[in-house]
Amino acid sequence: MLTTTISDFRKDVKKYLDRVTDDSETLIINRGKDTGVVIISLDEYNSLRATQHELSSKVNESRLDAAIAKLENGSSFPKELVEE
Repeated sequence: MLTTTISDFRKDVKKYLDRVTDDSETLIINRGKDTGVVIISLDEYNSLRATQHELSSKVNESRLDAAIAKLENGSSFPKELVEE
């Protein structure tokens, strides 16, 4: 995780944004007392949104928890995909 001030960010915007996108870094820009901005890559944002969607319903959350439990206790098995 990177942290900088707004002044330093302004001086070297490209360097900071390259680190966010190339190195999957999270950038926090402090803007004064108890305020700030977080910058993440588009890939990271999309991943967070997908996770949020999957966990937005109790049914989905229960299915995911059950699948994780099967993987952890070794009771899962591979399946072949059917081509149409």
